[in-house]
Amino acid sequence: MEMIDILAFGVHPDDVELGCSGTLLKHIAMGFKVGLVDLTRGELGTRGTADIRTLEAFNAMKRMGAQFRHNLDMADGFFQDNKENQLKLIEVIRRFRPTLVLLNAVHDRHPDHERAAKMVADACFYSGLAKISTTFDDKEQMAWRPANVYHYIQDRNLKADFVVDISDFMEEKLNLVKTFTSQFYLPTSLEYEKELETPISGPDFLEFLTAKARSYGREAGFTFAEGFTCVRTPGIQNLFDLS
Repeated sequence: MEMIDILAFGVHPDDVELGCSGTLLKHIAMGFKVGLVDLTRGELGTRGTADIRTLEAFNAMKRMGAQFRHNLDMADGFFQDNKENQLKLIEVIRRFRPTLVLLNAVHDRHPDHERAAKMVADACFYSGLAKISTTFDDKEQMAWRPANVYHYIQDRNLKADFVVDISDFMEEKLNLVKTFTSQFYLPTSLEYEKELETPISGPDFLEFLTAKARSYGREAGFTFAEGFTCVRTPGIQNLFDLS
């Protein structure tokens, strides 16, 4: 049994870094254990290759300080919400027994994000059903359901159900994003000018990320924040828990 505190899923390598890495960095600094799971290798991405993105993802994991990063090797763009993929997800949830799970956005520009959000959220529920059988290292796994599932906000400016103050970690978040040199603005890279331009490869995209974090932080009185949505209504013990 390898219990961790937070398990963050992304359908593509770099989704987690873009959507919630400030929150993860903050919780790692607080002593919580974080693990990362990518559903695909991002092989359909316009820039770079699956092998390059795999290396970038591993480097980002080390820089973040996460405990591990696994790739479930589903088909980018063509993954299906079927029994085979659900069992892959249930196996990894039961293996690491997270208290909290962070997932892709429920609505977004990229259709993979929405499909992955529902698929993994469903797996978090099914993981708690004892009659679904999974094994790891030839051992039967016990049922496990995370206490809470939250969806990070990605490209679209969704209304956040809550925000996390990442003011002290914004610069570190941007550095994590830049680890994916094949995808984002890094003109000093030898490969940068050889690749086709995309909506996220120009310098204005990093400015957009910064402005987005500033916008989500503004209403809560934070300099920078990351926004999250949740399906189940969160509860608090007293009103003073809210900042």
